[in-house]
Amino acid sequence: MDRKAFRDLKKKASAGVDNITVKEYTEELESNLGKAVEQLKSKQYRAKLVRRVYIDKGNGKKRPLGIPAVSDKIIQRAAAKILEAIYEQEFSDHSYGYRPHTGAQKAVIDLTHELNFGKYSYIVEADIRGFFDAIDHDWLIRMLELRIADKTFLRLIKKWLKAGILDINGMVKHPVTGCPQGGVISPILANIYLHYALDLWFEKRVKPSCKGMSYICIYADDFVCAFQYKQDAVQFYQAVGERLGKFGLELAQEKTNIISFSRFRKEENTKFEFLGFEFRWGVSAKVGDIIKRRTAPGKLRKSLTAFTEWCKEMRNKRLRRIFPKLIAKLRGYNNYYGLIGNYSSLSKFHEQVKKILYKWLNRRSQRRSFNLVEFSACWKRYGVPKPRIVESNLVQLHFDF
Repeated sequence: MDRKAFRDLKKKASAGVDNITVKEYTEELESNLGKAVEQLKSKQYRAKLVRRVYIDKGNGKKRPLGIPAVSDKIIQRAAAKILEAIYEQEFSDHSYGYRPHTGAQKAVIDLTHELNFGKYSYIVEADIRGFFDAIDHDWLIRMLELRIADKTFLRLIKKWLKAGILDINGMVKHPVTGCPQGGVISPILANIYLHYALDLWFEKRVKPSCKGMSYICIYADDFVCAFQYKQDAVQFYQAVGERLGKFGLELAQEKTNIISFSRFRKEENTKFEFLGFEFRWGVSAKVGDIIKRRTAPGKLRKSLTAFTEWCKEMRNKRLRRIFPKLIAKLRGYNNYYGLIGNYSSLSKFHEQVKKILYKWLNRRSQRRSFNLVEFSACWKRYGVPKPRIVESNLVQLHFDF
């Protein structure tokens, strides 16, 4: 087994049901890898239970994640690399989720470009409810069989799909559908599933049937479609639910809508959200009609709420521990939301972060830790980054809010 599969693992990844961390696995790496290879060759490999954890989605709901054991992660990573080599050349250029050399930010940039220069007047925004938990195992295997003839490899994937899930209450669940979100191989399997269930259908059936321009932008279970004519948008809206239902998937109706979105009807002030950004039509003094983007207000509030909780947890730590983590958070935020035209939202986030941290550092005891002058000097001394647009300056369009 390729050692690169082990090197690709996150070294701080959570342990599975056997409580063995990546660091502990590394202590006897050659022996552990040898055992895994031998089990695969002798067909004695058994997938361990998947440890279920729940993370806060920020809206009062919890997102379930499945954490495989380190030994299973390594084998899954090796299998995922094989699947990527087979399918990456087949995936649509409009599918951005969990793929190399692309991602959510590129999806936002490409969607902006398409809407700016295409003749689109209607948007269908959609979200698949509980996508990872709803993936039908039989359909997925049938899809894989179209390109993969190796029965042993397919049996290996079936073992991961059928692996029991150890819930936080100690109960073991045996899934009949779903692909654990958090599993190393789950992203590529999810992409394969949507490739056949949605991508190919849109390219082969929907686009040829449209009377005008049409476009789809997909990131995992979240997608938007743009249409030139209302008739095409309505036809897609009416058909997509039935199409996905064939594969056991259900649209979240509260997140699925048809939106009038035309440069010629800017007075309607319509907008939509995708991947944490709000899109709307506006006017630039330099180029006229233009798509304007900003951090979605709900996402901004959620980020500030999460930061407040982090401050509560960290406030009693030493400053030399707090500020490096703060700097990493702000750089990460800039790297995602630092798109042209979004400087105002970036600045608002940075300003609020500074106020929130100042507030909670002064609650470490009954005595105030800082006044504003001292805090500002500390902020400057640690070199906290400023709001920064990271999108290439070579982009010719100017998104001025």
